[in-house]
Amino acid sequence: MEQYIQPFIKVCESVFQEFCRTEVNAGRVYFVSKDEYVTKWDISGIIGLSGEATGAVAISMKDTTAFKVTKTLTGKEHKHIDSDVTDAVGEIINIIAGNVKKEFEEELRIKISLPTIVKGVAHTIVWPTEKTRIICIPFSIFSDQELCLSIAVAPANK
Repeated sequence: MEQYIQPFIKVCESVFQEFCRTEVNAGRVYFVSKDEYVTKWDISGIIGLSGEATGAVAISMKDTTAFKVTKTLTGKEHKHIDSDVTDAVGEIINIIAGNVKKEFEEELRIKISLPTIVKGVAHTIVWPTEKTRIICIPFSIFSDQELCLSIAVAPANK
């Protein structure tokens, strides 16, 4: 499992360093079943995966974190989740998923969807398959905030 998690961590670290000029530090990875998955986040960007593996990748954060991420990308302050904030979160998950796809190109042929944004306090993400276990990678960002990259991937049925 380690060989599949490390590319997500590495890509997440490089994306935030390159595009947001800030470091993220991965915390302890944990698994959650679909039935136990409850968020504490205000906004999530989700990318679907298809091909030789199916599932989804999501990045979730509190609104204050999303505002800071958006400011690093656009230079503008935000106090509400508006189109700039949803675009920023969508772009971050799109870049992460695209780079992870490149990491796995030799092993798996994966296609990624356009990003979908879900917003709302403690919203729920309904994951694509019944048996999927969700891998959660928490990251600290901006020294006092956090975000979570969640991954649910299973081999495609052939």
